[in-house]
Amino acid sequence: MTAPTRIAPVLAPRSSAELIQAEGPVLAHNYHPLPVVVARAEGVWVEDVEGNRYLDMLAGYSALNFGHRHPALIEAAHRQLDQLTLTSRAFHNDRLAGFAEGLAELTGLDMVLPMNTGAEAVESGIKVARKWAYDVKGVPADRATIVVAGGNFHGRTTTIVGFSDDDEARAGFGPFAPGFRTVPYNDLAALEAALDETTAAVLIEPIQGEAGVLIPDDGYLTGVRELTRRNGCLFIADEIQSGLGRTGKTLAVEHESVVPDMLLLGKALGGGIVPVSAVVARREVLGVLGPGQHGSTFGGNPLAAAVGSAVIELLATGEFQRRATELGAQLRTGLAALTGKGVTGFRARGLWAGVDIDPALGTGREVSERLLKEGILVKDTHGSTIRLAPPLTITAEELDGALNSLARVLI
Repeated sequence: MTAPTRIAPVLAPRSSAELIQAEGPVLAHNYHPLPVVVARAEGVWVEDVEGNRYLDMLAGYSALNFGHRHPALIEAAHRQLDQLTLTSRAFHNDRLAGFAEGLAELTGLDMVLPMNTGAEAVESGIKVARKWAYDVKGVPADRATIVVAGGNFHGRTTTIVGFSDDDEARAGFGPFAPGFRTVPYNDLAALEAALDETTAAVLIEPIQGEAGVLIPDDGYLTGVRELTRRNGCLFIADEIQSGLGRTGKTLAVEHESVVPDMLLLGKALGGGIVPVSAVVARREVLGVLGPGQHGSTFGGNPLAAAVGSAVIELLATGEFQRRATELGAQLRTGLAALTGKGVTGFRARGLWAGVDIDPALGTGREVSERLLKEGILVKDTHGSTIRLAPPLTITAEELDGALNSLARVLI
């Protein structure tokens, strides 16, 4: 006798409160999200389980530069899903060459190492810089050093948090890898003093996002480029958050017409659909890698390459860079009007701002929760600072609405 087929019970939809409560016992508590459960999204708007709509002013920390479910990106993903999703790098695939060609052309560099996450790109960049230091610069084995900036945020792996000065990210995860020197951000004299014959590279964010959107003085990036060139070491620019249109240029280093030796890209490169990251560098730098010396099962997979190529096509038009510039001016004007009225200061470039809230009015978390009730999603950082980074597809009217909501919660 055939056993009866077991039919899974149809579960009633759960409310936002029930879903949040259900996460507690089964998810690691490494995040403290705002109490909203997103179920659907389109463009700059998201919708929770109950159907309430929110304006997304964070854009996945710049992973959603082109908004949620951009039609061109969704179409590219659907088309590729019907063809091929993964081969591993044990074989070639028909999408990878075009992706690498497009990214090299977009950035003005020569070669691409495809990876998946931002942290993987940073780790890969560190490995490449050390290999270059030994093979090309002639640094004695195991003595290569990399100079980083205080206040940095490059990822969450043990190597990366080892050269962070954020106690929350670092404490409890040692011992840490040696070979890193930290100097103050935006301090060329300190950087110059830290460079020596063992220096493989200087690794910095052109704009420090997690630190509160800290923008260096004019001339700082030019100075970093000159010091690294003079001292025979690499300039690695971590553009994982700042790159791909966010600041009004394709890359933030372009604000000073600087070309680094190596770029680290991620987040927006996957269009908010799949994780895609890359190390992009001069040929003599990435050329130090040989077969078997680095790899990734999913890095450069056909689905990622297809979506990444569609992202490159969007950026090649210049439309999103122009939008970030024009709407960024509107954002700065709006924030300037709030300065002294609950805002104690702000830093902005393109459609990206760190906004310091008067601590007497609440913490950044508390202000974020008030904005949530207004239908606006933002993220706090470092006490009373909130970050604004809407999709580059936001309209002037939507941006004004967000600024008006911020004004209301600061009364």
